[in-house]
Amino acid sequence: MTARTSRRASDNSKALIAFLATKVAIDGMLERLKALSDDHFYTLPDEIHWGHVGSLNRYASLLRQITDSAFSEGEHAK
Repeated sequence: MTARTSRRASDNSKALIAFLATKVAIDGMLERLKALSDDHFYTLPDEIHWGHVGSLNRYASLLRQITDSAFSEGEHAK
């Protein structure tokens, strides 16, 4: 094994570790968002106002940007 091959394997290993760490972080965020959604974003039906609607629309917009990018949809369509 040459020094170059050894270095490439090492670099790939570090990339894999970084990738998996980020995936774990994303999975945690998704779990928290799912729990928040299941709890109706900490709102009660009688207390919902237009501010809640605006917040939810903002969350949806940000998530749409992510899903469009991840699935090559919307402005990211090829």
